[in-house]
Amino acid sequence: MNNFNNLIDMDDYTVPQWNEIIELAEKIKENPEEYGEKCKGKIMATLFYEPSTRTQMSFQAAMIRLGGNIIGFDNPSNSSVAKGENLKDTIKIVSTYSDILVMRHTQEGSAKAAALVADCHVINAGDGGHLHPTQTLTDLLTLKCELGRLDNLTVGLCGDLKYGRTVHSLVKALSCYPNNKFVLISTPDLALPSYIKDVIRAHGLEFTEVKTIDEAIKELDMLYMTRIQRERFADDSEYERQKNVYCLTKAKMQYARRDMIVMHPLPRVNEIEVAVDDDPRAAYFRQANNGMYVRMALIMYTMTREPKIKPLLVGEIHNKVCCTNPKCVTQTEEYLPHSFINRGDILVCEYCDERILL
Repeated sequence: MNNFNNLIDMDDYTVPQWNEIIELAEKIKENPEEYGEKCKGKIMATLFYEPSTRTQMSFQAAMIRLGGNIIGFDNPSNSSVAKGENLKDTIKIVSTYSDILVMRHTQEGSAKAAALVADCHVINAGDGGHLHPTQTLTDLLTLKCELGRLDNLTVGLCGDLKYGRTVHSLVKALSCYPNNKFVLISTPDLALPSYIKDVIRAHGLEFTEVKTIDEAIKELDMLYMTRIQRERFADDSEYERQKNVYCLTKAKMQYARRDMIVMHPLPRVNEIEVAVDDDPRAAYFRQANNGMYVRMALIMYTMTREPKIKPLLVGEIHNKVCCTNPKCVTQTEEYLPHSFINRGDILVCEYCDERILL
């Protein structure tokens, strides 16, 4: 059993703890030199099974700025994964070399699977199209810095809401703050998954679904643009059909409020016109910079607070039931227990949140 502090999903920490991390990030941002030896002698492993620029480099920069060291890989073909090593063995070995392990993986639920066997703290840097909690902390810090609050916001989320792990984590987090409202802007094929909508409903918050930026932009405090992700589509022709549906232009920004901000987890392809970059409401490059500070805060917080022993799997084991999500980590890591939360006539996979009707 992993007895370390992990961040697999935002639910692993309480809302007051999120606020503590954000407040610490604000202090680091104001005076980063004060924190230059906070992780001296510590080692962070970064295992990136799919491409990344901001998340990988901001984590590495964060650890270096804290005085620590880094090991790892950014291409699994350069590791024993290329020889057929399973996730369990990779994590078991690398976690013995490090104090904290940061992983991005193509399969949904992989971060939880890693934490089940790791001998150090595990942070989820994105698991397929599922979750991306450290991006969410970055987004929360950006909202706090730019708008001064995390509640009473009208937030527009545009683009790939189906596979966008940044969107899933952000909606779950902002649902925990009072009086937030969501405007979901997508095509029907890329709509927000039902299990995320259920989170909004469970907190008694409002959401509306629209098809265009134009019909939503006037009412927003923040517009969160996302890339249509080619790597998430099984059918390339479907990606080609969806990829250019949404583009935020300078002309559309004329209808937005003067204090609205635009955020984007990046990388950008063609969903924000380059001319928008000069608009002071374009916060996405400032958002990316915030990522390093919030990850500095998260590394410190994770490694210094008392471990809270919390079982990673709390559901029932149904080894004869298979998750129906083809991207779930249980599809390839066959040794994993098939753990599900029972909700009446529905089983919910504990790794990827896929629903299975009984």
